[in-house]
Amino acid sequence: MHDIPVIDIHSDRDVARRVEDACRDIGFMYVRGHGIAPDVINRVREAVIAYFNRPLDEKCRDRITPENYRGYIPAKFFSPNSGDTNADHYEGYKLHFETAEDDPICHECDLYGSNKWPEAPAGFKQAVLDYWRACDNAAIVLLGILADIMGVSRDDFLQLFEKPLTNMTLLHYPPQAADDSGFGIHPHKDTDALTILVPDKVGGLMVKKRNGDQWIEVKAPDDAVVVNIGDLLELWSGGYFVSTPHKVINKSGAERYSFPYFAVPRFDTIVKPLCSPQPGFDRTGVHVGDVSREVWRTNWPDSAPGNTSYDLGTLND
Repeated sequence: MHDIPVIDIHSDRDVARRVEDACRDIGFMYVRGHGIAPDVINRVREAVIAYFNRPLDEKCRDRITPENYRGYIPAKFFSPNSGDTNADHYEGYKLHFETAEDDPICHECDLYGSNKWPEAPAGFKQAVLDYWRACDNAAIVLLGILADIMGVSRDDFLQLFEKPLTNMTLLHYPPQAADDSGFGIHPHKDTDALTILVPDKVGGLMVKKRNGDQWIEVKAPDDAVVVNIGDLLELWSGGYFVSTPHKVINKSGAERYSFPYFAVPRFDTIVKPLCSPQPGFDRTGVHVGDVSREVWRTNWPDSAPGNTSYDLGTLND
C-alpha cells in the first residue's frame, strides 16, 4: 500500500474488509462518517490555541508532576523512552478519563482521578469534554468493527473500555528551524489500543511504511480524522493488525496544534492475543495499568525502564 486509505465507516460498502486491510497493511486510515461535528472540532481547536497562547507562568501553575500525570508539560521537557537525551519540540497538556476522587476505582488503581482544569481560557473544560465524548462515540464504532474482524464478541470487547485509562494530550509544536535535526515528537508507536486525531493543515505528521525506510506525510481530507492502531490492538490481534511508527517534524514555519485521543481499556485488563497469532509473533500478555504506568513514568528525564519486556513505543529513526 502506497498511501493511507480513506474509509467512511457509515456509508462505504464492505466497511469491515476495508478497515481490516488498512489495519493489516499500514495501521493508519482516514476516517469519514466519524460523527464528530465540525463545531465541536472548531471549539476545541480554538480552546487549545488560546490555552497555549497564555503566559508561561500562568501555564506552569498547572504543571504536570510525577505523582499526578495531568496538567501542563513545558516545552522540550520530556525525553523519549529510549533514553535519548534530545527532548521533543512541543509543549502539551495531559488529560485523563475524568474520575471522581471518591470513585472506588481510584483506590484500586492510582492512575485514576480528576483532571487539572486551567482557569483560562473560558470554556476550555467544556470544549475539551464535548470533543472527548464525540471521540468516545467514534471509538466505540471503530472498536466494534475491529472486534468483528478479530471474531470476538462486540459486547465483551467493549466492556473492557468501561472506566478506561483513555487519555488525551493537547499539543503545540512551534516551528523548527530548517537546520534543526530534532523532532516535534520522536519516532514512536502508540501504546494504546486506538488513536483518533484531527489533522492540522500545517502538516508534519509522518508515517513509516511497513516495508522499507520510507516515511509518508499524512494528508487527510478536510472531513476526515486520522485513526491508527496502537500496540494493544496489535497484541490483541496476534500481530495481524499493525502498530505503525510515526513522528512529527514541523518545518512549516507555522505553529502546529493537535489534540490526539488515545483509547485505552480498563486498568485491570490483561491484553493477550484473542485470535491465532501470526507466524513469528511471540509476545506475552500485558497488564494495562502496569504498562501504562511504566510508559508515563519513563517519559520523565533520567527515568530508565524498570521492565525491559514492555514495548514502550519509542523507536530509533
